[in-house]
Formats: sequence, structure tokens, C-alpha cells
Amino acid sequence: MSFNFVYICPSCPFPPFGIPYKNTLLVLFIFCMQITLMEAKVSANHAKYIPIMLSVGKEKTDGWVVEGEKKSLALAVADPKKLNRRSWSMLIRRVISMAKAHHVKNICLNLVDFKFSHLKMSWEDLVEEITVNLKLANFEFVRYKTKPEEGWNWVKEVALITPEDSSRRSPATRGTEADKSAKAEIKKGLERGVILADEINNTRVLANTPGGDITPESLAEEAIKAAKGLPIKVEVLGVEKMTELKMGGLLGVGKGSHFKPRFIIMEYFGGKKSEKPVVMVGKGVTFDTGGLSLKPAPSLLDMHMDMSGGAACIHALVAAAKLKVKKNLVVLVPAAENMVSGESYRPNDILTMMSGKTVEVLNTDAEGRIILADGLHYAHRYAPRLIVDVATLTGASLAALGQYGSGIFTKDESLSDKFCKWGEEVGNRVWPLPLWDEFADEIKSSFADLSNIGSVRWGDASHAAAFLSSFAGDFPWIHLDMAPRMVATKADHLAKGAMGEPVRLLVKVMENY
Repeated sequence: MSFNFVYICPSCPFPPFGIPYKNTLLVLFIFCMQITLMEAKVSANHAKYIPIMLSVGKEKTDGWVVEGEKKSLALAVADPKKLNRRSWSMLIRRVISMAKAHHVKNICLNLVDFKFSHLKMSWEDLVEEITVNLKLANFEFVRYKTKPEEGWNWVKEVALITPEDSSRRSPATRGTEADKSAKAEIKKGLERGVILADEINNTRVLANTPGGDITPESLAEEAIKAAKGLPIKVEVLGVEKMTELKMGGLLGVGKGSHFKPRFIIMEYFGGKKSEKPVVMVGKGVTFDTGGLSLKPAPSLLDMHMDMSGGAACIHALVAAAKLKVKKNLVVLVPAAENMVSGESYRPNDILTMMSGKTVEVLNTDAEGRIILADGLHYAHRYAPRLIVDVATLTGASLAALGQYGSGIFTKDESLSDKFCKWGEEVGNRVWPLPLWDEFADEIKSSFADLSNIGSVRWGDASHAAAFLSSFAGDFPWIHLDMAPRMVATKADHLAKGAMGEPVRLLVKVMENY
């Protein structure tokens, strides 16, 4: 999808019908509260379209206006003051959904129409959001499909009517400092939006790829490929080095697979040499059968996406490097397959972790927290300012929150508040879940330092967080359980498959913490 800036002739009485391009869809909003004003804007020549527009506003459903090869999409907005950041973003994604439904390849948007004062968005923020959401909605995972003769049903080009274009209607504002500032903000927002959307979609490609084609080794190769040409150092540890480091958790989980585990290290130093880095640890289970605690058949579906946390961390760092973030950042991805074989780790096995702590395995399907524990301890080497771990970790978080936000766990309330605020701003919503001391008591083992699940059935998301907290050390730490946001829902207005969250939130943290 490409973007360019256009100017619509100011003499046109109603821009949709004056658009100069054939087969280009112009998008406009119909505010149900302002329908009566529309008749004043439409010339007599276009009076026949008024009933259609009125119907759109009254019924609160989207509608089309067609005049020969000129098409307009009227998006119904009942009350613009009730739009929040998420509903506004979904409005943008609906544009792509409607364009695809009518096989439209080119669309035109007037940026001014999207700027709602109560959302308090700068031009840069506005264009970044529009760009990201258009590109996310346009994405489909087609790697394994045969290309149809007519080509893929994607929007190819987006034309943006800018404030500078609009200012030509008023000579008094043309060329002013405000005009130049808006233009610079729009350009920056577009550049940022393209980078962020591309890396989110790259995350979706990785997560959507079947487990037979993404192994721990090939995930490491993808990390190397993604970092190529960027100031990111990538190191991949194999079994020999992990054995030397005594990574008993990662090695234990990976024992059952023919494809041996890897530990991926990515370093980006864009800040001062004296600055301690933010370290992000992403779960990289490339396929999860549950091990000997085998999952039921329906639960095996989508388990190739169990490396979504690792993929998100990899591409968040790539985005940060492309954005030239002036911070020191590290990504660690413990990668393994949790498979069934004669070599698999067993229930009641006791693993000695890199930290020296011992863990009794009560359920081999609670493997993500085990490999993350070694990653968290490795992070201590950097004396980090913050450790963030990201994982599709528990079904319990999905049960607690539904499919519309990820769970976060930390004992630092101010850190939790920041993540909630940043998540809301970038459309990666998170919500705090409890990390009470009782959960730590429930993961004590009779035969080892810890067990990998709780002694009671309830609260597994919090048990997992309590387990991870015991490996985070004294460093600021937050755990993000993204299981609820692994797969797109109907409400997300995205193609079926991986969401690509929480890449934007991670980049926000990288830039602002």
C-alpha cells in the first residue's frame, strides 16, 4: 500500500463528486447529528444523492454514492463526541473493509474529517494512526495461497487530502508557519506509521506461519534477517552454550523435539553508553503440543502462534531501530518446541534453572513460564532499568479479560498505570491483574524450590506471574500475558489470524521509559 498527497479542486461544490481520479473511492463521514446541514453543501446537480445520504445517517449504516466511475463511501457516525481512540481506529479499518467488499483499489481521505478535537491528537499522531490502521486492515496472510488471476483484493493506493491542500481555499493561511508545521507533522506521522505497521504485519507473518516451517532455529534466522542493515547485534546460543550457562528450563522444555532450542539475543544501543537498557523477554515456543500433558485436539489449533510474544519483541526492536530511538534496548527470546517423544521432560521432573533455583514440573503444558524464567535471569547481566516479559502464557488471562485486552502483572503500581495509559494511546489495551502474596505461596513445591503450576486450580494467570517474579530479581519488572490478543476477533476488523500485538505498546515503552 502506497500513500501520496493530493489536492481536490476547491471550486467543487461537494468534494466527493469532484474527485479527479477514476475508480478512486473518496471517504467521508456522515454525522447523524448534522444531517440537516448536508443539503446546504450539496449543489442542485447532486440533489438526487440527498436521500441516500439521509438514509445513511438515519439508519446509522455505511452507504455508497456512485456517479459513473466516481464513488464515495459514507461512514455513519452517530455521535462523534462519543468516539474514543479505539472506536476511531475501528472506523478507519472499516474503510478498508468496505473498499475490499467492493473491490476498490484506490481510496482518498480528507485528513481534516478525521481530526476530532476531543481526542486531542496532533497531526503527527493522527496520520500515524490512520496509516497504521489502514495497513493493518489491508494485510492478509496469503503465503500458502495460489494467487488469483485478478490479483489479491488489496487496496493499493491511499491519497491523503492534507491541511495544506485545504489551506489553498484561504490565501491568508497559505504558506504560514502553522501550515508548514502541519505539513512536517503529517510527513513524520506517515513515516512512523509505515514503519510501525510494517513491523506489526511482519510479526503477524511470523505468528501465522505453520509450526512445521518455523522451528527454534528458523525463528533465530528470521531475527537475523529482520535486523539486517540495522544497528542491531544478533547472537544465537545453541545447546552447547545453553548447557554451559545451565539453562535447565529451556533445555528441559526443548528435549522432546527433533528441533533443538535456541536462545536469541538482540542488542540495540541507541542511547548513552552509561544508560542501562530496557530488556524485553519474549516467549518463543514455536509449537506447543502440551508435551506429555498433551493438549486435547481442539486446543492444538493455533499453537504455532505460541511464539507470538517472541515475534512481537523481535519486530518491536526492529521498529525502534528504524525509528532511531535514542535508548539502549535488548530483546531475549528463549525458543523451543514443546513436543512429545521418548526424550520429553516428564511430570514430576525437577529442573535446575539458570538461576540455580529448582522447579518441579507438575504440568508439561505450563512450559512458557519455564523457558521465560531462564530468559529473565539472563536479563540480569544487563543490570536493566526495566524488564518486560511478553507471552501467550495462560488461558486463565483469556477467561479473566475476554479477547479485548492483555493482562499485566507487576507490584509497581506506577508502572502498571503507565502501561495502561500507553496501551490505550496505541490501541494495545492492557489491564492489571493481581499478584498477591498468596499466589506465591501456592507455587511452593514439596520437593523443589518451586512448582510450575499452582496447588489449586484457580488463578493460573497469577500463579504464572508469581512464578516469573521469582526470577526477575530486584529489577523493575512487568509481565504481559497477551494470550487474549493472540488471534484477531471480528470486532478488530482485521483478517483472520494473528493480531500482531503488542508491538506498538512495546515500541511506546522503548521510546518513553
